[in-house]
Amino acid sequence: MDVSIVLYPRFTALDAIGPYEVLRNLPDTTVTFVAESPGEIRNDAGSLGLRADASLGDMTSPDVIVVPGGPGQADQMTDGPLHEWLRNAHRTSTFTTSVCTGSLILAAAGMLDGLSATSHWLYLDQLRDFGAIPTSQRVVEQGRIVTAAGVSSGIDMALALAAHIAGSDIAQSIQLGIEYDPQPPFDAGSPATAPAEIVSFLRDNARAIMG
Repeated sequence: MDVSIVLYPRFTALDAIGPYEVLRNLPDTTVTFVAESPGEIRNDAGSLGLRADASLGDMTSPDVIVVPGGPGQADQMTDGPLHEWLRNAHRTSTFTTSVCTGSLILAAAGMLDGLSATSHWLYLDQLRDFGAIPTSQRVVEQGRIVTAAGVSSGIDMALALAAHIAGSDIAQSIQLGIEYDPQPPFDAGSPATAPAEIVSFLRDNARAIMG
């Protein structure tokens, strides 16, 4: 099975690396980072680079597509090579997925029209502008299209994919192998549970804090 994880300038690292760490452990699976052109792509902070080993044109029919989010998503909203590749690759993919604001890229490519989808909570309502139906669920499955909410939810999404692809025993084995057993020190991972003043602070300072 071939998995393509899309990279573009100013992606959020965990959006790509979280799913990678899960999906690379599936049996008989090759995970390839792809971009418009091969080479190093820097993350949103500019402090981390991942290498795209293949161009979009090199990977025309992956079984699984993962589109991460990040501040650079804003530069990927105009129809162009990435959108065209996504539409074409989706015709034969088993699953086409996104993490965080990567769903906005799918939406701008015309792939979420009339479908329920999720994204980072700060950007969730923007999905409406592209005909999608926003939902605050952590992982949303709509047939072959699966969207995940903010950043860390990409791990949950990838584990759900692993179960679909290889069965729940393999998915649970992967979860145990990466010791994914979240026990955060604060109940502040959602605007529904975080203190109101923290939600307000992040709304006002998201660009400075998140890139």
